Amino acid sequence: MTQSGHGCSPAWVRRTAQFSIQKCDSLLIPDLVLGAGEAMRRREFIRLSSSTVVAWPLAAWAQQAAMPVIGFLSFRSANEFAAAEAAFRAGLSEIGYVEGRNVHIAFRWAEGQRDRLPALAADLVDNLHVAVIAAAGGGPSALAAKAATKTIPIVFTYGADPVKAGIVASLNNPERNITGITWFSGDLAGKRLALLHDIVPNAATIGLLHDPNVPESRSEPEDAQLAAGQLNLKITILDASTEREIDAAFATLAKQHVGALISGAGPFLLSRREQIIGLAARHAIPTVYSVREYVAAGGLMCYGNSNTEAYRHVGLYVGRILRGAAPSELPVERLTKFEFVINLTTAKALGLTIPASFLSLADELIE
Repeated sequence: MTQSGHGCSPAWVRRTAQFSIQKCDSLLIPDLVLGAGEAMRRREFIRLSSSTVVAWPLAAWAQQAAMPVIGFLSFRSANEFAAAEAAFRAGLSEIGYVEGRNVHIAFRWAEGQRDRLPALAADLVDNLHVAVIAAAGGGPSALAAKAATKTIPIVFTYGADPVKAGIVASLNNPERNITGITWFSGDLAGKRLALLHDIVPNAATIGLLHDPNVPESRSEPEDAQLAAGQLNLKITILDASTEREIDAAFATLAKQHVGALISGAGPFLLSRREQIIGLAARHAIPTVYSVREYVAAGGLMCYGNSNTEAYRHVGLYVGRILRGAAPSELPVERLTKFEFVINLTTAKALGLTIPASFLSLADELIE
């Protein structure tokens, strides 16, 4: 709080004093000079005006202080999360919560750096004392939030089995302070390979770009290999958990003349989508992705759950908790709606002809 010649009084108190002196000079006249009735009216005016100007800022401050604070902890960065953030806000508003009106949201972004998550989670818990934490952007956020508190409610997002990952003990009966939304994205590698094979039937070898550090994607290699065996295809698995490894993976794909690529699930690969899409275009490798964000940025196609729908449901769960629901009363929700999106401009640039029957299966065509 700034100070001046008026001492340590708050600014609104100083403004009130200035108003009284400038506008009510007659109030400074002693009661003996005024008549009895005038003096009484003066004292009543002072009492009413003082209580009004003092009570309003205090009441406004109390109202602001009473607003619950939501901690939003994400492995990802703010500039790549706009659509999901908007969906989260939409879910909150469906329950009746709007930021600045009856709730505050404190965002903490790890910018794709896992080692930042524990400190960010601790800040929300120990310094801000948030009412609930939305742990977004993948398993690392959920695990960091869980490690930071045993009492503050947590709503997580996770693209694989949260029981296997140790986030919850049960989907139907989650632990006392944690529940969330899951969509088992890593289990869809076989389906993505089948779709890719339909569009690029002459590709005998399919690559899988896989982040081994992400629990969501642990089942991808086995799932893809099983599907490849059924289609008499060969799978080349390329691990990539850094920017340099992504570059090296595409160099290997080009050197081995791999005909098409599955880009695996997980927050790190999603955060590097511009790099991946650019390399796929440079090497003319048809690629299928896990979520729509890739296709909107120029990727060929995707098959998976909707990220925006997932975060709308997170907002709904957070809103229900703010209204009094306990996380243990809210089973972990598994999304069952999938979306298939094709970027026709990218398909044309790759020289691919998408059959009309195949186009009819798409939920969205981007031109």
